[in-house]
Amino acid sequence: METGELNPNHYPVRRAANAVQHYINTQYGSPFKVFMVEKVHSGYAEDINNTGRKYQLEISVQEMLGNSTHKCSAEVLFPKGDGSPEVNVSCEELETLNTTKDDEAFYEKLKTSQNMLMAQYLPDSHGHIEPDMKPLRHLGIVASSFIMLKESTEQTLYNMAQVGNVTQLATETDELKFDYFILLHDMVSQEIIRWKLQISWSPLEGVKVQQMEKMPHCHECKKTPNTD
Repeated sequence: METGELNPNHYPVRRAANAVQHYINTQYGSPFKVFMVEKVHSGYAEDINNTGRKYQLEISVQEMLGNSTHKCSAEVLFPKGDGSPEVNVSCEELETLNTTKDDEAFYEKLKTSQNMLMAQYLPDSHGHIEPDMKPLRHLGIVASSFIMLKESTEQTLYNMAQVGNVTQLATETDELKFDYFILLHDMVSQEIIRWKLQISWSPLEGVKVQQMEKMPHCHECKKTPNTD
């Protein structure tokens, strides 16, 4: 691959920026805060001897729910061989985005409910999501970023296609817990990849992934299966 200054629209830079997007979601995401890279302004790549390949990026990051845009600098090191990319981001503005009121209201609603929340097909086959289910989908996007960051290489480009189903779990801790079944779209191979996740979340502690499991390929699947 090329080194030095790179065309910000070419795929090596876009894939490095995608890893940054997933990293930011793992650090700052919530049911009311989801991030995507809106634009890559510049990219520089260099080979690090016996270590891997490092990208230096200048990007604009959009918080999709509040529709705010923030300029950030980032470094992404894809290691040689196996291993997740190492990401560093400089973007102080992200730390000032405050959705605490919405997060706490959603948390209290689920924490005090007599019934464990369940949902499936977010969005459905027509792209529809009930308004009160949107925070669960957003939480699924943030949780799936943990997978996509872990699995990211210079040859991959992932996107979350759908929350197949989500089930709230009983817990004796302050954090809420959920089982998620998520479909990821590998934009390179056009393959749909299925993952199961168990996560915890609270406004204070953020999103944590307790378990993640990649499911077997299902070439014949026409829709998201029920995993109950």
